[in-house]
Amino acid sequence: MQRLTMTVLVLFVLTAAPTRAQKDTSMGNGYASVEKFDPKRDAAMDIQDAVVEAKKTGKRILLDVGGEWCIWCHRLDTLFMQNKDLADFMHKKYVVVKVNFSPESENEKVLSSYPKIEGYPHIFVLDSDGKLLHSQDTGALESGKHHDHNKVLRFLKKWAPGKRDPKQ
Repeated sequence: MQRLTMTVLVLFVLTAAPTRAQKDTSMGNGYASVEKFDPKRDAAMDIQDAVVEAKKTGKRILLDVGGEWCIWCHRLDTLFMQNKDLADFMHKKYVVVKVNFSPESENEKVLSSYPKIEGYPHIFVLDSDGKLLHSQDTGALESGKHHDHNKVLRFLKKWAPGKRDPKQ
């Protein structure tokens, strides 16, 4: 009887506990986006959670690969922090997942599923099913010592959902 009670209790906890994609956030949509490069995160799970959210919302997924060590990663983050129009558009059309690449965690297994990365930050655009649509070297989005607002906006618009295939 005690074993049965314990089994029922464990099943209740497992079915009642929210997945990471279902956790409540301050935005109220139930999805906690990955906003920081963190070597302790499970990138595969983060991407799975993003797929769940993208399917639910009709968004695409942006995998932002880099690390806290990366000055250009911080510059790209700064561009979004200083330009509300870019940040709003990105979050309206994409589920964003930061995937850490650092000596602490290179996320080799996850990143082996994607094309080779030559520099950081690097962006992969996925459809709502998690299928790779585009691999973007962010160097092409730079001007001088920063990322260019208009280039980044054109990139985001080009790969946003609801458009015909940008490669056509």
